[in-house]
Amino acid sequence: MSRQEKKKEKMLESDVHAALTCDDILNEILLRLPEKFVFRLILVSKRWLRVICSSSFRSDYHARCRVNFHLLGFFVCNQLYLCRPKDGRRRPKSEPALQLLTVCEEGDDVCNDLMSSGNCKQLGYFIDSANGLLLCGRHPLTYSVWNPISKVLFQLPQPQRFYKRLCMAFIAEDYFNDILHYKVIRANCECKREVNTVSIETFSSVTGTWKHFTLTCSSNFSLRPWTVATVINGVVYWYATQGKIAIKESLAIYDPRVGNTRIVLLKLPDGKISQDYDEFVLGESSDGLLQYGQSSKSGMEIWVLEKEQDSISSITTSNAQSNRKWNFRYRLSFKSMWKKNPSFCRQTKEAQILSFLPHNSEYVFIRSGQNILLLHIESQLLKVIRYHGPSSLIQWDFSKVVPYFRPSWPRSSLCHEKAATSSWPSSGHETAAPAWPSW
Repeated sequence: MSRQEKKKEKMLESDVHAALTCDDILNEILLRLPEKFVFRLILVSKRWLRVICSSSFRSDYHARCRVNFHLLGFFVCNQLYLCRPKDGRRRPKSEPALQLLTVCEEGDDVCNDLMSSGNCKQLGYFIDSANGLLLCGRHPLTYSVWNPISKVLFQLPQPQRFYKRLCMAFIAEDYFNDILHYKVIRANCECKREVNTVSIETFSSVTGTWKHFTLTCSSNFSLRPWTVATVINGVVYWYATQGKIAIKESLAIYDPRVGNTRIVLLKLPDGKISQDYDEFVLGESSDGLLQYGQSSKSGMEIWVLEKEQDSISSITTSNAQSNRKWNFRYRLSFKSMWKKNPSFCRQTKEAQILSFLPHNSEYVFIRSGQNILLLHIESQLLKVIRYHGPSSLIQWDFSKVVPYFRPSWPRSSLCHEKAATSSWPSSGHETAAPAWPSW
């Protein structure tokens, strides 16, 4: 190699080094790489780790690729054992308290960790998950939070108040300095009478203590016992009812961030083909709005709550009812859905809505018998979710099936997450099938 060629090579190496030491240029390069390769590059240097784990880069990457979660499996919650009297039905030893139907290798790892070292017995029953954390316990006084990534179990102190019937909320905030803050809320449910106040206790991981509040509303209502709230942008949405004869299904909205103790009620929409609904779910749409779905034997309907001009105006005012409106989005006949998916003809024709996907308006999980299916709403095409677990031991008619997602982005120097890989089976409609989520 001539002297001139060596000089050009050194200049090129110098230009490459200068480019890679510029955060803006490095960002543009990393944004064009697949997610699993980006994760591996956190090991290159502390600087690359800092760039990749930064909230700004994570936000830019998600905006471009729309990938921010991984499905690990489905938790099964048998509701027969909730509030069981002393002489009531007991869970058989063959049925685990924490049942996780896994869909990938990472889910298998979480399941193995739950079953090992007595974790399952110590945790109790699954209650909810948020930002990858698991809230478990035994109502009404024993609760714990487990981080499957760090495998750290935190036993919450015993609450100060005894609630015979209650509903819960689990709020996990974003990471700050590699520390994840969370809140657990217990709300008392008065089932025999309607009241305009609700007693709640809130545990904060920052203070490590429970704190009691009394929430007020200018209208009487009752919270639905043994349910878990949906939390969107820090706002808590509980299911509630109003009236004794003409019962109105509503949402009780509570925002713990604004420092007040008010609850605002929002009437749920009335369906046309799902009036006699047997399942109903809440979730967050792709544009960050609350979406509601309900299903009956005939079909399924979905609505989206309109955006509020002032995000906290309805909660801080004295109005009992929120003035926000539901915008109808979608109506699906299960009969029509099965016709568009002839490969599922051997399955039972009964179906019900199961859950929305996080930050997603294109897909929804439904259940048909023991089968969990992913429905692409626009095309009405179905894909089977292949899961591992003792499905024959599950009492499906009495169980709540909840998808478990984990954050897909590394957030700390201790992060050694593996990229999730799951091979989805063919639905028999490759030419017309949508782009199924890759978890």
